[in-house]
Amino acid sequence: MTHLRQMGKATSWVAWAGGAPAPWHIAALEEAHALMREGRFEEAEARARAPVTARRSRKGRDRRPATVWYATYVAALAARTHGRQDTSLSAEFDALIAEAGQTYGIHHNLLLPARLNRAWVLIDAGRPVEAETEARDVLRALARRAHRTEEQQIELSALICFGDALCAQGRYEESETIARAHLPRADDAFERSLRILLVRSLSGLERHEEALAESLKTLPEAAPVHGVGHLELHKAAALHALDRDDEARAEANRALAACERYLHPTHLRIAAIRALLSRITPH
Repeated sequence: MTHLRQMGKATSWVAWAGGAPAPWHIAALEEAHALMREGRFEEAEARARAPVTARRSRKGRDRRPATVWYATYVAALAARTHGRQDTSLSAEFDALIAEAGQTYGIHHNLLLPARLNRAWVLIDAGRPVEAETEARDVLRALARRAHRTEEQQIELSALICFGDALCAQGRYEESETIARAHLPRADDAFERSLRILLVRSLSGLERHEEALAESLKTLPEAAPVHGVGHLELHKAAALHALDRDDEARAEANRALAACERYLHPTHLRIAAIRALLSRITPH
């Protein structure tokens, strides 16, 4: 969203005449971001793809390639966040990354976030080793840059993605180390995501009492919509492992209801919650 604001600030009628994104394209993409924050991911994706269709329907050379690139990126981000299992998403991020690596405009500024989104798609596709490599490469790229405060968010995102890839490979001690090392400097959504990574890691190590204790710690109230049910899933798993099945079932059902309200039916979190409920001893 920061990059979108930068695009908007740079846009004027003179700049537009020279090929900068049009003000109405900026407005459409701002609306797509707002829809994502409300959990209306399908509408957000459709809103973002509209400028892409409009620009690509034009004959001749498009003077606004940044508009097409960024709108495609926002649409792919909405689809990935929604959790739709779509094999074309990986290819779409591949194409975005290839194009971003060849320019120094808005595309290039979003190269690392695009690579992280591809890494999460790879995790969902059951390819965590490739995702780990991608996240490591992003962290190396950040380490080569001069320290900039505004890059802390992308660094924390990369660390969380790295931890998720490790968990998907059963390397829970390493993911626990990442979570504990970076929790003290995180805030808001990143604190929540790192706490979830820690709870998941401890559960994977069968340290269920510790996992439950971590899940009960106070967190920022406003969780991002795409994160609904995530902490509750791992809290329910810890409760089930401790033979507290009534509490586990209630927690899992709350998580499922929240996920079904916002996330795509094929989201892997929904599948994980249903699998957990099937293992909990029925009444």
